[in-house]
Amino acid sequence: MLFLNGDESSLNARQKMLDAIPVDMTMTADNWSPDTVQTTLAAPFEVTGPATYKKGNSSTLRFEPAPPDTGWKIRRTDQAEQLPVDVFTGNVWTAKRNIVLRSGSPHNYLRMSEHIIAHRLGMNLDNVVVSTSTGDPPLFDVGSMPIVDAIRKVGVIKQDAATLRYRTVKQPVAFLGPHDSFLLFLPDENASKKLTLDVAIDFPTVIGKQRIVFDLTPEAYAYGAHARTNCSRSEMLLAKTVGMLFADTRNLGYTKENILIAGKTKYVTTPRPELIHDGKVLEAVWHRACLDFIAALSLLDSGRLCGCVVSFKAGHTLDCRFMNLLYINDLLTDL
Repeated sequence: MLFLNGDESSLNARQKMLDAIPVDMTMTADNWSPDTVQTTLAAPFEVTGPATYKKGNSSTLRFEPAPPDTGWKIRRTDQAEQLPVDVFTGNVWTAKRNIVLRSGSPHNYLRMSEHIIAHRLGMNLDNVVVSTSTGDPPLFDVGSMPIVDAIRKVGVIKQDAATLRYRTVKQPVAFLGPHDSFLLFLPDENASKKLTLDVAIDFPTVIGKQRIVFDLTPEAYAYGAHARTNCSRSEMLLAKTVGMLFADTRNLGYTKENILIAGKTKYVTTPRPELIHDGKVLEAVWHRACLDFIAALSLLDSGRLCGCVVSFKAGHTLDCRFMNLLYINDLLTDL
């Protein structure tokens, strides 16, 4: 085991905390058939919704097919003489509240990019250019389902001449963060080319302890993409009062429709019914897994990841530091 931060005794203690949380839901890909070539969109499409950070404005994203080996790029159409921003861990400007990607000019950025770039690995979509005229993306009422539905409608096509890379870690890698959090990446030793996620959260609200284990497929991702961002009742109150004084939260377009608000003992807003499993609301952990963690794992220069990744009480900052260190330490290898 290679420790990028922390040590074995600390990991063992945190692993026991994870093991004490029952798995609430499992979703396996029993008939797994990995792609062998790269993919792109069959046709372009646009999605529009209320802007995340400017109440009253709307924001449009245009998704377009791209040639093999392009990866994902974000193009700001309102920024003259700026190249598209490569969706890559080296272009993460900050991940304190959300993943902000930027390249070149300080104005050539996209905030809360995680809800967009997660579709790279989530929908098995290798080469795409996303265009926007603003750094303020749309915030939908149902997670990222408008993007998922649009991808399904236009279709995904194979780029037959373009071989697809599958990448895993050379050895087990652990990264320990604050508040008992940790990330663990285990190699794909059976060469299955499958990415399995074990994701657990522990919140001091009605959300509480939640844990899911699933193999990443477009079907599993689409299920989780219904999940909205969540916050506590006090966080929502602060955002709408004192938060008006700060740039990060001023005019934040959170509403009772697009956010899951959790109180100490009950939910303030109605949870998505699709994400209630065996009577337990799992919206928060599915959002963490699909629209946060998979987004960070999608910060690849090329290819797809395989193996098993474990996330316990982690967040954007830990995710992005982890991805950066995988590259800094040359820990990824082709399967």
